[in-house]
Amino acid sequence: MLDLLEEQHPDLAGLELKAVDGGWSNQMWRLGPDLAVRVPRHEGAPELLEREHRLVPGIASRLPLPVPVPARLGRPSERFPHTWLITTWVHGTPADYAPVTDPESATALAEFLTALHTEGPADPANDGRGAPLDAMNQHFQQALARHPDVDADRARAVWQAALEAPQQDQPDVWLHGDLHPANVVAQDGALAGVIDFGDVFVGDPAVDLAATWILLPDGSAEPFFNAYKAADEPTVLRARGRALIKALVLRDIGIAGERGQPGGKPTWKPAAEAALARILS
Repeated sequence: MLDLLEEQHPDLAGLELKAVDGGWSNQMWRLGPDLAVRVPRHEGAPELLEREHRLVPGIASRLPLPVPVPARLGRPSERFPHTWLITTWVHGTPADYAPVTDPESATALAEFLTALHTEGPADPANDGRGAPLDAMNQHFQQALARHPDVDADRARAVWQAALEAPQQDQPDVWLHGDLHPANVVAQDGALAGVIDFGDVFVGDPAVDLAATWILLPDGSAEPFFNAYKAADEPTVLRARGRALIKALVLRDIGIAGERGQPGGKPTWKPAAEAALARILS
């Protein structure tokens, strides 16, 4: 990593460089006190970094929580054949290690998503997170079958209510696209920042509103939606269905981590199980 900095951004090469655990698509380093470096781990990641570099600066200025703002773009070279990215560092601990427990975070998240969810241009490029729920039905059934200890009747009732809810009839809005505990940070139990905008796209706000159950402490749904205000009942139902399938997948990844399987994240399991309890209560 130091070689890349010296080659392309020598003015930053003297800053302390420290590897950071975590990351799914990218390996991350902290660069000095206020910057981060993200280097792709797989073939699709460079495109996401370029997308983030292009789109996030125009979004970040209106957001009420800290986010990683792209500062420099690393270009492919003989040393490393892919795009990489330097962003601002967001202070805090990822919420899969330090859960959000402060009830005031419901309002903080609502204000953040209200600011983010403005009408955006037609931009279908995403990895399927914005797909209609009926297109995800087989995926949901398979995910549920992998968790026989989950109340299947209750889960199917929540999912069916989401499927039957009317689809969005308002313009698509800007979305983070992947809000889960490893993609937000907390300080002293409070939501302190949102990270990893690689999946930013335009679509149904229910995609992001699923975070109500995934990220916030018990009892937060009502104050969250009171503060968010723009969600009607069908949107809430779709969001809860999306939260359910997301929690099941997060639990899969957590279990894989407990078993030492590649790509597994053991810290995701307790976060997923807490989310499932909230969703199915």
